[in-house]
Amino acid sequence: MAKGALILDDNMISKKITDYCKLNGWWYDDVSVEYEVMLKKNGFDISSDFCQFYLHAEDGPTFISRGKEIYQVCWFLKNTNFDLALKRTHETLGLPLEFFPIDAFEGEYGFFYNRSSGEVVELSLGDSLSDFKIGRLRPQWSNFNEFLEDFFELA
Repeated sequence: MAKGALILDDNMISKKITDYCKLNGWWYDDVSVEYEVMLKKNGFDISSDFCQFYLHAEDGPTFISRGKEIYQVCWFLKNTNFDLALKRTHETLGLPLEFFPIDAFEGEYGFFYNRSSGEVVELSLGDSLSDFKIGRLRPQWSNFNEFLEDFFELA
C-alpha cells in the first residue's frame, strides 16, 4: 500500500461526503452527547457511517437534494414524537423494525436504513413495497455512504 493511502473503513464517512458537508457549512467536529444518547437508545451502532454522518452533519431538520428530502435523524429524534411516527410507519407499511425511515415517505416513496446491515432501500407504495416484502427487491445501496454520495450527486 502506498505511503499515506487512506483506508476507508465501512463505518467511516467518505471524504467526498465530509468535503461536501464542509463546503456547505454542515459539518461539525464536535459531537452532541444528547444526539449520541438518542441514537444508542434507538438501537444504532454509534460507530456506523449512518451515526457518524448524523452526529457531525446538520443543516436544520432536513437535507434536500434533487427535490428529495431526508431527515437530520437526530434533530427529529430530539424535537418530535418520532417514536409514534416510527410505530405508525412500521404498522402501516408492514416493514421489520430494523428498517428505519429517513424521510417522511411523501409522494408515496421513502428511504429506509437497515440498522442491522447498513443497507438503504427506496420503496414506494404498490409493487415496490410488495416486491421488497417477498424478497424480489433488494436494497439499492449497500451502505449509507453509497446512499449519501448518490443522494447528494457525489458519485
